[in-house]
Amino acid sequence: MSMSLTLTHDKPLSTPGGSATPITARHWTGADPASSWPATATSLVGPLAERAAEHDRSGHFVHDGFLLLRQHRFFSMLVPAELGGGGASYAEACAVLSELARGCPATSLALSMHTHLVAAQVWRYRRGLPAPALTKVANDQAVLISTGAADWINSSGSAQRVDGGFRLSAVKTPASACPAGNVLATSVRWDEGPEGPQVIHASVPFTAEGVTITETWDSMGMRATGSHTVVLDNVFVPDEAVALIRPAGKWHPVWNTVLGVAMPVIMASYVGVAEAAAAQAIEIASVRATRPDHPEVAPLVGRMLNQLTVARDTVRAMIEACDDLDFDNTEAHAAATLTRKTNTAEAVLVVARLALEIGGGNAYAIGGGIERLFRDLHGALYHPLPAAQQERFTGRLALGFDPLSFPGS
Repeated sequence: MSMSLTLTHDKPLSTPGGSATPITARHWTGADPASSWPATATSLVGPLAERAAEHDRSGHFVHDGFLLLRQHRFFSMLVPAELGGGGASYAEACAVLSELARGCPATSLALSMHTHLVAAQVWRYRRGLPAPALTKVANDQAVLISTGAADWINSSGSAQRVDGGFRLSAVKTPASACPAGNVLATSVRWDEGPEGPQVIHASVPFTAEGVTITETWDSMGMRATGSHTVVLDNVFVPDEAVALIRPAGKWHPVWNTVLGVAMPVIMASYVGVAEAAAAQAIEIASVRATRPDHPEVAPLVGRMLNQLTVARDTVRAMIEACDDLDFDNTEAHAAATLTRKTNTAEAVLVVARLALEIGGGNAYAIGGGIERLFRDLHGALYHPLPAAQQERFTGRLALGFDPLSFPGS
């Protein structure tokens, strides 16, 4: 017996008492049950799952998964329809990512990295701010690549002012999905800025002279995300490609936006991985629980599903707080998002551990399925902010301090 843990149903349900009025279950993300986006993603779970274990063994990037995504125009699903995109809601995008993750975690997580950059552009577009990447994504299914997780406040590399722009040199890692990338969204430190050390945020085409990829990604889990190193060697970036110049070493509102749009889509992927692990554990448990020497199995399943519900509900709260990308980019919103990210990561890791325990030795074996998902789920620990940094950030804000520096520093 197998069990699907998705809350999207292919057919209407009957109401209690045999009423003919149909009930269409809403996806746990809150996505519109009539939307075709999650349904299409669900239809790809099987094809993606066929290659997931092979990609994990080899560590090769999920090019075949990205080909499917391109064929179904998932790269532009969040782009407003008036710009030629799919016009999906933010909740629908999160539902897509969670569904895809049940088939291939690496494909889903790599897509989430692109999706959060598109979401940030949509957030800007709805406020009348420049969002030039949206039309390129819609027209060309361009893939956007981020290096933000390792850059953060101070960034790295070096920038030199030249006529018409900057020359950038830097080594950026990790850059998830960079083997499929078209545009790199990155930041580089400019120590000789007119107002002291500054950070330049810019878009760089992968076709630009001086841009190369070094294949450095070799990890415990999420091995096929292609999160390699991008090297910028004296790359020219024109002024029009510079989106922001900010002070180095200081918190900037741009991070409130980035965290607000990034964490829900990323953690939705991890919830999908946890769903897959739980489903496999339940399939094994349906046999083990019938044996008199395994009375512990049913309570463990219940405990696992408790934690899966915690993870779903927490990410759902993140999605709802985003208000379909109409949220205010305040530090309070960022702090709440980060808190929920930590809580989600803790919950999915408990699901992973319990799935192994429920599955017994077969689940622990390489090739059994749950072992791979267990490794993949541990990637949730490393997205910003890691728990210790999040707790400091959230605690300092609650105490009325700057989230980064001590009073008087």
